[in-house]
Amino acid sequence: MRIGAEALRAAVALPAGADAEAVAAGVGAWVGSAPLRALVDHFGGDWPGGDVAAVLADLDDFSARHWDFRGGRERPDAREPGFDPATVELVRGVAAALGMVRPAPPARSGYAHLVVLGGLAHACLRRVAYAAHLLRGGLGVTGEVAVLGSFRPLSEVERRTLAEVGAPGCETEVDALDAAVRLAFGVTAAAREDGVDAGHPHRSWSSRGYLPAGPPPVRVLAAPSSDPQRRRAHTADTQRFWAGHVRLAPGDTVLVVTAPIYVPFQHCDALRTLAVPYGCGINTVGVDPALETPRVPEPTLTTGRYLQEIRSAIRSMRALHATVAAG
Repeated sequence: MRIGAEALRAAVALPAGADAEAVAAGVGAWVGSAPLRALVDHFGGDWPGGDVAAVLADLDDFSARHWDFRGGRERPDAREPGFDPATVELVRGVAAALGMVRPAPPARSGYAHLVVLGGLAHACLRRVAYAAHLLRGGLGVTGEVAVLGSFRPLSEVERRTLAEVGAPGCETEVDALDAAVRLAFGVTAAAREDGVDAGHPHRSWSSRGYLPAGPPPVRVLAAPSSDPQRRRAHTADTQRFWAGHVRLAPGDTVLVVTAPIYVPFQHCDALRTLAVPYGCGINTVGVDPALETPRVPEPTLTTGRYLQEIRSAIRSMRALHATVAAG
């Protein structure tokens, strides 16, 4: 299936809302979009038949065979295959249509809460700085800024990156997030601390609360894993754990900050863990890379990286659809 330039330029909307029927319809529209169909066709796949659940299951399997370059490893350790120019152009166009390339500003002028998702050290610095930038620019937040991560050990490269911006001594992702909050919000000491050292990083958690010069308060949270025998806490774990620490109410709006490439999959995780259970509205945005604050290296977003995160989006859509279908 060839896709024209006009179709590639047309943005594919993400699911929205907290109503199960509306979310399911949004998932169906996303997964059946022309750009995704074109990508499957380009990699030699036949479009699967059946209902949305069946299509998502087949696409999960298909993407595992063709677009999984991590093989269970962390993202920086994923292999990068070579692609011909036509494939590179198509993948970039599909990623742009799916909202994974260009950043978009927040849809509203104010939210109940602002959630910053963790990641590699450079991402921690950039995302927290972007949250502070939005607040300085007049974004209203009536609740809190929640900065969410885990006890994932940092690599030597990450530790060097943090040391270069004045944050030495960090050992874990949550250390990096904590340092980023101190740098971006001009705070030095936590106003309150809580947590449990369970003797294993996958089972432990911590919470540090900061009170910047002006509202809102900032919470740095490290979540435990929901599957500690197999892995560290992932995005959905951190969002779900935070929801247990803040009083979310139906109608609350939550702004989620991540990187553009991760917007589709992390938006769907937020719908599954926050919107559907609590009736919250979710707006997920990517950091604008033009705002070089602080100045840390911008990773190269390769064709393989985009394909890997399209697979992540498919898997997150599948989990979201299963949740709303189960009622």
